[in-house]
Amino acid sequence: MVTAKVFTTGRSQAVRLPKKFRFSTSEVNVQATPDGLLLTEKGPWELFNEGIEELSDDFMSTRIQPPLETRTF
Repeated sequence: MVTAKVFTTGRSQAVRLPKKFRFSTSEVNVQATPDGLLLTEKGPWELFNEGIEELSDDFMSTRIQPPLETRTF
């Protein structure tokens, strides 16, 4: 089993991951499990969904949408 070092930086706790476990993103999801923590890469759709949640309920409610064009291919 591979181990990692836990250390304190400022008032936060961090884990120094071995090189072979590096993430390719700058943020990860943290999920508590019965045995510890699960870290997974934060995908682009999660970032999108988080942005959508920040929009107000009336976002684009007054948008004027032109009728759809009928095209023949």
